[in-house]
Parts: sequence; structure tokens; C-alpha cells
Amino acid sequence: MRVYILFLFAMMSTRLLLLLYLTGHVFAKKSQDVDCLVVNLDYVSCKWNKTGTPEVNYTFYSKLGNDQWKICNHYLTENNVNIGCNQQVDSRDRFKTFRTRLTNGSENFEKGHELKKQVKLNPPTNLTVLNGSDFNLWFYWNHTSPAPLHCVEGEVRFRTNNNNWDFSKVSAGIQKYCINLPSSSSRYELQVRNRIDDSCGESIFWSDWSEPVVWGSNNSTYSKDLMSPWTPVIYVVGAISFILLAMLLLHHERLRIILVPVVPKPSPFLHNIEDWFQFSKGLKDNFKPDYNERACPVREYNYVSQSDVVSSDGSTCSVTTDQTNCSIEHDPEDLSAPFPSNPVSSEEVQKASV
Repeated sequence: MRVYILFLFAMMSTRLLLLLYLTGHVFAKKSQDVDCLVVNLDYVSCKWNKTGTPEVNYTFYSKLGNDQWKICNHYLTENNVNIGCNQQVDSRDRFKTFRTRLTNGSENFEKGHELKKQVKLNPPTNLTVLNGSDFNLWFYWNHTSPAPLHCVEGEVRFRTNNNNWDFSKVSAGIQKYCINLPSSSSRYELQVRNRIDDSCGESIFWSDWSEPVVWGSNNSTYSKDLMSPWTPVIYVVGAISFILLAMLLLHHERLRIILVPVVPKPSPFLHNIEDWFQFSKGLKDNFKPDYNERACPVREYNYVSQSDVVSSDGSTCSVTTDQTNCSIEHDPEDLSAPFPSNPVSSEEVQKASV
């Protein structure tokens, strides 16, 4: 019985040790996964702390193609533990296979890397903005990578009045961007980033965004976060002040007088309607006539029937019916004088009736 118990204890101990060994081996392998990135075509940065800081310091070696292994000269550390290495490379070396090795005593971890798509450029610099003579807004920047200009493509993002970002691609070799006919009352903000173009071996990594450049009014913004907390208070105080002023004017009948002017009441001592209004002397003189017109007297004749005026020779004598006579001079001011009359004499009537 005692032998059986010892046998079971030995089996359990063996399994436990095996489990601990396998678990530690798996964890150790996870911490040595190396990732490499070509930074601005200047150097290769490799790190092996993807799953956390390793427990031991590893020695890093690297080589390109069939070259000899080179030990790291510049380690990256964290809490005095090596977590990465920067190795100088030529810009053309990214098309070669890059191999890495981590060693710690008898442990060796090797891995191959294809660097062609693992390039990250530095962000553009010297962003400037210019309001051109064509009334368009022009943005300019510079690339700082050793890559040829025709191998670098860009992307801009801009926004107006702190609204959502708009994105636009910029073709390789171009270092400017245009916003057509900007509003002078708006605020424009722009940033740029770049990467290697597909014509030179496209990279999957964009650079970081550049520092923003701003043009326009800083006060014209529709963002609620940037609105002054005193703005609603000013609106409310202005509305209340307007209402109180209107009530005060209505109470003293000032507003009614301003909106609806009172028609002046005529005085019983004024005989001319022109005296109701305050006309200037020159305007009153324009109502007075500056000319004299001769009066034209009017007279009326008695009607004589046609049968009474037939002459002895069978002819008909017509009597003039003119009722006006303007040939006689008459004083236009003396309207009370009787109009001159020229009645037909009785002898003429008798002579006409014979």
C-alpha cells in the first residue's frame, strides 16, 4: 500500500513539473516575438515586448540577406531590461530579407522580415498657408525623408469651424493643397501625413499627422465646446431689457406716438388748410400763382324757333348760338360787374318775321 502511494505521488509530481515546463516555455516564446519597422528609411527599429516586458535581457543580432550577423549597438530599454534595438540600414536595404536573432544562454529565436511594406516616414514639416491672388486658399509643406519626392504620396484632412474632418488624397510628388473660395468668416484647419507610394514599393504605414495649420477667424465657430459660457446669459439679458423698454414706452404712450403719428387737429382760427402744416416759406410761395389770366364772360340767348325766323324770300336765317364772348376786355378782379349783353332788337325780329 505504501509503495502504491509513493508511486502515485511520483506520477503527480512528474506531471506537475511537465506542465510547469510547458507553460513556461510557451510564455517565453510569446515574449520573444520580434517586430521590425523601417523608420524614415534611416534605420530599422525592432522590438520584442509585444506581450510585455521580458524577464531576462536578450542579446540581439541581425543581418541582411547573406551578410554576417551583427550585434546590436543601440538597445531600447524598459526598467533596465532590453526590449528593442535600432540598427542603421540603407534605404535600398528594405527590399532585402532582414533576419533577426535573440539569444539568452542556450536559447535562440530567429525570424525573417520583409521590410518593403514596413516603412513609416516622418510627418511633413513647415506647413504654411497663403490666400492666393486667385481667391483660393493654398497650403504648402515639406517632406523630410530621404525618399525621392515622386515616391511619396500624401493625404490631407481639413475641417471648417471645428466640424468633422474631410479627407483628400494628394498625388505623389505634390506638396500643396487648395481650398477653393474660402469664407473669410470661417476658420480652416489642415493637417498632412505621407507614405511611400506604390510606384516605389507601397508601405502599409502612414506617417503621423503633422502639426495643424489654421487660417481664418478664431471667433466664428459652431462648436458647442468652444462657445463662451456668457453667450446664453447675454442673449437672455438682452431679451429681458428689450421687453422692459417696450413696456416702459407703452406705459408713457411714447411707442404709440412713434409708430402711429397723431394727425394734427385744425384750429378754428385757421382758414387755410395750408396753415395746419408747418410748411417752409419757400414751399408756401410755390402754391401762389405767378401769372394773370383774362376772364371770359358767358351770356345766354333766348331760343327762337325755326318757324319764326323764315324770311320772306323763303330763306332761313340762322341765329348764332355762341354763348361766349372773349373779345371784350374785362377786369378779372371785378367779378361783380355785369356781363355786357347784346340782345337782338325788336326791329330786327320784326324784319326777320316779315
